[in-house]
Amino acid sequence: MPHTTQILGISNAIVDILAHVDDAFIDGIGATKGAMNLIDEERARTIYDSMGPATEMSGGSVANTVAGFANLGGNAAYIGHVHADQLGEIFNHDMRSLGVDIRLEPSAEGSPTARSYILITPDAQRTMNTYLGSCTELGVDDVTPETVGTPRLVLLEGYVWDIAEGPALTRQAIDIARASGARVALSLSDRYCVQRHRAEFTAAIRDGVDIVIADENEIVDLLEADSFDAAVAALDTTDTLYVLTRSEKGSVILGNGEHVVHPATRVEEVVDTTGAGDAYSAGFLYGWAQNWPLAECAKLGTHCATQVIQQVGARIEPGLLDSF
Repeated sequence: MPHTTQILGISNAIVDILAHVDDAFIDGIGATKGAMNLIDEERARTIYDSMGPATEMSGGSVANTVAGFANLGGNAAYIGHVHADQLGEIFNHDMRSLGVDIRLEPSAEGSPTARSYILITPDAQRTMNTYLGSCTELGVDDVTPETVGTPRLVLLEGYVWDIAEGPALTRQAIDIARASGARVALSLSDRYCVQRHRAEFTAAIRDGVDIVIADENEIVDLLEADSFDAAVAALDTTDTLYVLTRSEKGSVILGNGEHVVHPATRVEEVVDTTGAGDAYSAGFLYGWAQNWPLAECAKLGTHCATQVIQQVGARIEPGLLDSF
């Protein structure tokens, strides 16, 4: 079956609202610095009213990767749930402006569109205050052969397993992908998500996932290994492709008899670490979609992540390939 899209992302659709603040602001709102703090709708309004100037754009981990993939020149589509409100319009308009095919229309019912207040302190730390809202209403009925289509790769986000219908809709997405000849990738999201869903992730990897994207903490927790080296040793004969990022230690790609170690690139100043892993994934998957060798995929992923940490926000800008 011919593939009409290179990559389809399925994830929590969240609007990122980025602002520079000082440590006193973080203390004043009672947030844990450097962490992702879940908040309710009332708390979201309070933080927004007390913030200064901000930048708003489509966000969420896999949505960032899909947007970056599109800005590299890839053909991308997306499934995520937003409300028919101002932020829902911002999310869909932003993604469509990049050429991403949005497969779901905004919902007139339910919770407001999800948003994450990403507060950046002078030390480049990001403190996230996230109201999940409408994104948790993504359901099985949203994932159909018509909305999935025939992509070459379906990219799933680990956080989707936290949604009420998440386990069922991800299983359905995997089955639809398999029926159309698509490959399936899973981004593990964060180590706490792995701890919540270790058994489900392991089953999905065994029964349909071809590519696993994780950082070193996530893979150690997934395998319950004593160290990163022990986790790599346990995966040394796997047929699944593992894309493992290690921040300043670079990245490791292994599977199908290949083992690639790629170094990180040093930068003079880190401005904002928001979305570095998402940018790496976008670059790596773009190379994968072009059938590049894994070493070249890792090189582009590193290049994308390096550029993103030197700017505010997680967005890979158009033309980045020109400097690769």
